[in-house]
Amino acid sequence: MNKLLIGVVGALAIGLGAAPATAADLAPRPYTKAPPMIAAIYDWSGFYVGANGGWGSSRSCWDLTAPVAGGCHDATGGTIGGQIGYRWQSNNLVFGLEAQGNWADLNGRNVSIDFSRFTNHSRLDAFGLFTGQIGYSWDATLLYVKGGAAVTSNRYRSVDNVSGLQAADSVNDTRWGGVVGVGLEYGFAPNWSLGFEYDHIFMGNSSHTFINNGVIGAPGTTFGTDNIRQDVDLVTARINYRWGGPAIARY
Repeated sequence: MNKLLIGVVGALAIGLGAAPATAADLAPRPYTKAPPMIAAIYDWSGFYVGANGGWGSSRSCWDLTAPVAGGCHDATGGTIGGQIGYRWQSNNLVFGLEAQGNWADLNGRNVSIDFSRFTNHSRLDAFGLFTGQIGYSWDATLLYVKGGAAVTSNRYRSVDNVSGLQAADSVNDTRWGGVVGVGLEYGFAPNWSLGFEYDHIFMGNSSHTFINNGVIGAPGTTFGTDNIRQDVDLVTARINYRWGGPAIARY
């Protein structure tokens, strides 16, 4: 009996010595580094279409071919229009092509210097810009310069200050010139951007012959021929929607 009891106690002691290790006895798990965060990089590549609006000033100087000084004036007013273009991005450099068309209401006048009886009136009704762009981007911010061709639609007339009537038939003029500009644009959403732009349009000189309408001289005769110089300054706000390449991710 004693031998049996001693055997049972010995077996229990052996069993307890071979018990499995507890959680405290296990080796700690190796540390795994979290994956790096992904930073979104704005991509300016793709086609875009948008709208713009702002203010403009058309500087017009009239001189009769005699020569006789007619003087200068600024035709100012508002403008609204749209643009369409394409950009492609290489690292931080952004290149683009754009066509822009605007309606305008830029009006101005001055009393003729050498013929004070008459007032020269100018109006710019519309303009178009066809430009190339090169810019530098900081993620969603783009600073660019542009340059190319410009076309303006104008109307000129001379008013008799005595009668208050138009002294000659008005002249409609569509002329081509050049444009340079600078802009700053910010992408506030993957496909939307808001920007501000300044443009200077060089129109040069253009000669126009005015025909009497009967107020002063005989109808159909020459009232006068003027060389009219024109430059235009524009400040506009722009909003664009782009499609083609959304914001990309880079590690």
